[in-house]
Amino acid sequence: MNATDEKLNEVFAGLVVRKDLAKIVKGNVSVPNYVLEYLLGQYCATSEEEDIQAGVEQVKDILAQHFVQRSEAELVKSTIKERGQHRVIDKILVSLNQRNDCYVAEFSNLGINNVIVESSTVKMYPKLLVNGVWCLVNLTYDHSEDVTAVPWVIKSLKPIQHANFDMDSYLEGRAEFTLQEWIDVLVRTVGFEPDMLNERNKLFILTRLIPYVERNYNLIELGPKGTGKSHIYSDFSPHGILLSGGEVSIPRLFVNNTNGRLGLVGYWDTIAFDEFAGKDKKPPKALVDIMKNYMANKSFSRGNEMLSAEGSFAFEGNTSHNVPYMLRYSDLFDDLPTAYHDSAFMDRLHTYIPGWEVNIIRSELFTSGYGFIIDYLAEALRNLRKVDFSAEYEQYFEVSNTLSTRDKEGVRKTFSGLMKILFPGGGATKEEIENLLHFAIEGRKRVKDQEIRIDATFAAVDFSYQDKDTGEIKPVKTMEEIRFPEYYYQVAVDEQQPETPKAEDATQPVPQKPAAEQQPAETPKSKYPYPSGTRIDFEDYQIGFSYEKYFGPYFDGAKDIQIVDPYIRQLHQCKNLIELLQCILRHKDPSEEVLVTLTTGMEQDPLYYDRQKDNLEQIISICKAQGIDFDYKFDDSIHGREIETDTGWKITLDRGLDVFMNTGEKPNEIFSFASGMQEVRLLKKFYIIYTKIND
Repeated sequence: MNATDEKLNEVFAGLVVRKDLAKIVKGNVSVPNYVLEYLLGQYCATSEEEDIQAGVEQVKDILAQHFVQRSEAELVKSTIKERGQHRVIDKILVSLNQRNDCYVAEFSNLGINNVIVESSTVKMYPKLLVNGVWCLVNLTYDHSEDVTAVPWVIKSLKPIQHANFDMDSYLEGRAEFTLQEWIDVLVRTVGFEPDMLNERNKLFILTRLIPYVERNYNLIELGPKGTGKSHIYSDFSPHGILLSGGEVSIPRLFVNNTNGRLGLVGYWDTIAFDEFAGKDKKPPKALVDIMKNYMANKSFSRGNEMLSAEGSFAFEGNTSHNVPYMLRYSDLFDDLPTAYHDSAFMDRLHTYIPGWEVNIIRSELFTSGYGFIIDYLAEALRNLRKVDFSAEYEQYFEVSNTLSTRDKEGVRKTFSGLMKILFPGGGATKEEIENLLHFAIEGRKRVKDQEIRIDATFAAVDFSYQDKDTGEIKPVKTMEEIRFPEYYYQVAVDEQQPETPKAEDATQPVPQKPAAEQQPAETPKSKYPYPSGTRIDFEDYQIGFSYEKYFGPYFDGAKDIQIVDPYIRQLHQCKNLIELLQCILRHKDPSEEVLVTLTTGMEQDPLYYDRQKDNLEQIISICKAQGIDFDYKFDDSIHGREIETDTGWKITLDRGLDVFMNTGEKPNEIFSFASGMQEVRLLKKFYIIYTKIND
């Protein structure tokens, strides 16, 4: 266990579990993880290895004896008959038998139905009436001479969910953790290893939780296959339901006008639509219209009666193309069914998670560390639905008044949801609040900018906010806007057209470049793409940078190159250095030799110092054969980071060569373009300044 694991076990004793145990006990049992962790929480909520192993065996034994496999249903029924009583774990759906004026249960795996259920049980657990609930049930067998009588009798029924939740204890426990520790605890609870994810990835994963904590919240996530979009909605909470295929009927989702039974939105906190994308899908227009009305007004009609509900929507779907392709030829909603590829539907979405930024799920991403028992966190989130943090940022910041009412609602609800997840007891600093506000604005801007591309009636909006203390106005951009400006600020073109029309020739409005960026760039007057005095800034999570593009031309003709970087110590930093030397090699005359000298800091740990020196010596040896005379020296007093050539160029780097984020990929990962292409790697925030020394 690391320090966070130890603290978690101490502060939330009995409420945490090692997250790999569910996979160990699951075997071929087809049951949600929250059911497994409910059982693990009874026997394995400890950090003592011996107790964990004993608990795992006990849970396996419980599943073997009480979980109903469909293939063994007859054996279980026989056991109940012969013993007279037996406890089963099964999914139970209850319906009203109007002829006999009673409630009856259907057991999903056991295959029995018309089992009488007490009205008091249905009143206590109304979700039994909608789509079924996993339960622990004591069943007895009581045969009768009446051939119409059902012999199965429910002695007790209890849904599998956390019985008692103490919000005060939860808030007191949260106060013991730093923000970063708490984020890692939540990410582990969901099932992922935080050390393998960057901070933005973690925030996207936690954004998926907002529908559980925020009433009437509408989220969409579109992206490549395999990013775990539906994971949180299928296995995470007994208060959420995942609809496979993305298709559902009006009676099931809203209300059945025939019998008056309320649909899913009235019973579940979150309704997730899996596989929502697909142009070939044709949902009924009436369903789409009712859904849009509910998303906007939180209400729907039953005959002449208007009903309201609090269920949140999460739409999950796969994209068919990469981001620049979608921006050039269509929009980021391109894969939605035609009925939903509509600005009115889009405008009701509070945020858009860009699934192309989320890690593809690999085995090493799953954690074996400690996290909350899933059901415990699910209850915490449910209890926080009644809290509102949407106005917390207003003490420090004010959003642009050009935002529409729905824009502001999207920002406020996303911000409130993240605050409740990360700061349930309040106490966020101004900087922490600003980070969440910026993130919330970006999520809504991603929606609005795509509306503008497809609907001429939407005007361009200034997505910025103002610091009330300093008066500074801070614009917000989406990451797609930063990475692909050449496609973002244009109208989609026909896929068959060889040329992209200019934005000013279009008949529809498009997201506008900030005024400072609308002036055409000057054509370089020399072979150097960036003249002396140029400063280029890169943002966190941006892509598109490479040594070749930004440094390569400045190495032409150089015979002596000086590199100053105090942090060429670890293996990945040495890899960055080798890639820079490869760039120098590409710009070197094969018949010439180039002197390259590195000045760096010495690793203070003796163990790592030997490794650092060995790595640098190996670099010397591989350079010799390529005509590069590489050498290095240690100077622990240096702080600046720069590259200087004998041709008179100095390139200042505020982060040195270490500008790429650690995304959890192995250094020699073969199934990754990022391992061989700097252009697709995520960046840390940094800047470059070009200076011609002899000018």
